[in-house]
Amino acid sequence: MEPYRVVEEAQGGRKLLVPYRGARLLAHPIYNKGTAFTPEERVAFGLDGLLPSAVGTIDRQAVRAHESIRRKEDPLEKYIGLSALQDRNETLFYRVLLDHIEELLPIVYTPTVGRACQRYSHIYRRGRGLWITPEHAGRIDQVLGNAPFDDVRLLVVTDNERILGLGDLGAGGMGIPIGKLAIYTAAAGIHPTRTLPLSFDVGTDNQALLDDPLYIGYRQRRLRGPAYDALLDELVHAIRRRFPRALVQWEDFKKGNAFRVLDRHRATLPSFNDDIEGTAAVALAGMLTGARITGIPLTQQRIVILGAGAAGVGIARLIRAELERAGLAGPALTAAIACLDSGGLLVDDRRIDDEHKREFTWPADLARAHGLADGPRDLAAVVSALRPTALLGTSGEPGTFPEPIIRAMAAATRRPVIMPMSNPSDLSEARPADVITWTDGRALLGTGSPFHPVPFGNRTIRIGQANNAFIFPGVGLGALVSEARQITQTMFLAAAERLAAEVDAHDLAAGCLFPSVAHLRRVTVAVAASVARAARDAGVAARPLDDAAIPAAIAAAMWEPSYLPMEPA
Repeated sequence: MEPYRVVEEAQGGRKLLVPYRGARLLAHPIYNKGTAFTPEERVAFGLDGLLPSAVGTIDRQAVRAHESIRRKEDPLEKYIGLSALQDRNETLFYRVLLDHIEELLPIVYTPTVGRACQRYSHIYRRGRGLWITPEHAGRIDQVLGNAPFDDVRLLVVTDNERILGLGDLGAGGMGIPIGKLAIYTAAAGIHPTRTLPLSFDVGTDNQALLDDPLYIGYRQRRLRGPAYDALLDELVHAIRRRFPRALVQWEDFKKGNAFRVLDRHRATLPSFNDDIEGTAAVALAGMLTGARITGIPLTQQRIVILGAGAAGVGIARLIRAELERAGLAGPALTAAIACLDSGGLLVDDRRIDDEHKREFTWPADLARAHGLADGPRDLAAVVSALRPTALLGTSGEPGTFPEPIIRAMAAATRRPVIMPMSNPSDLSEARPADVITWTDGRALLGTGSPFHPVPFGNRTIRIGQANNAFIFPGVGLGALVSEARQITQTMFLAAAERLAAEVDAHDLAAGCLFPSVAHLRRVTVAVAASVARAARDAGVAARPLDDAAIPAAIAAAMWEPSYLPMEPA
């Protein structure tokens, strides 16, 4: 590992100390400036003759790079092109991404990243991040020492078993940590030298991958049980020792491991699971915005969640916490949230094997009181009986919000909140255009993946993204700025409430549940400030900042992708 050294100059400027020269410097994505090296830097670093004569600027380079990406018609080819840019010049990559965030977020993240993960072994070009396998048992600390930089503050770690709604993608899951950290840098300004994507590659049970001669991952069946736990424990303690100021985001673990890993290691190092907690915060934000639009308080909403995996239970937990803060309790609190899995409504008179589902299981008496004593308790029956005001989907099954169900909701509620959150987009529970048609344009929609605006009558309806990108960068930035020792539920409640508050009057009037992705960095700053305050108030901030100091601390922590003057180290 090496340090990334920026020094302050006496006259107030900053310069970057660079340990490389010549072709080696041009091949290093963190330090490479391409044609933007000045004449003086070309002499100092042995670059004379290695670059064309013209000295460019990052703005001109960004125009050229963006033109190259836009010429590609296939989104996966755009992804490959952006990855190549990131591999040769990270500063330019982030300049282009930040300047065109609304256009390029669906490429570096969902939905295109799903295709990239599926094809990862076939489009692999250059390693990024670290891969920990069972072969590293007993020496993970040593392997972490191979990370390119020594001051890592943020890791995104996946074991690849539940990538989006696509399942076990083995080593291909590495596309998710890489994409999430790209969003962290673009939205929250976390410098790329302080981030580390990590694949906890313990094998795959995806037979197609094991049979693929080009598969690049650990070619064994998945490690499970005590051996899995021991290896992950070793990784956690190695991270704690190597990177003592780091925050870990757990990503795309299958539901059983997701809850267990989060609970097992939450107190060991500051960490959170974005599928459980980030998804929950963005869903709660959509519900709070919906309450602002409809005038129906959250405590009077009737909420149905289809999908009782990590995301669905995480959403239910955070909504319940918000309802408890608002004073709801007892049977009214239980009845406010109805969760369904593949067997229908969770009720205690049927077998429920997954422990994480039991906290949202209705007593049989409550189900009977709502007309759900006998017969099916599937989504159609639940919607008919409960007349919900909100329907959220985390099932990973396309088409599970069909026309009769959506029409039944619209008949019972003037402006139903409907959030098909599964992604990529082809796994969405319903297509926005259909939902708008079936509700005569009255539905308040939020989708997990981006969808084009929908024309309806004499207006065009923008589809708000229930995208975790509105949450996790701000949570990470706020936690790092406050040096949080633990990531608490109150921090996610604060993030959700702040996100809802960032929906402006124009979007509220248009019935949009979320801000435009074009405002992602602004929203991230606001969320980070709320999270830093919540960390302080919860007593988990090693750096408890007063309200007046938080904005400056956040601004100082955010990197802007631009070139610094360079000097040899």
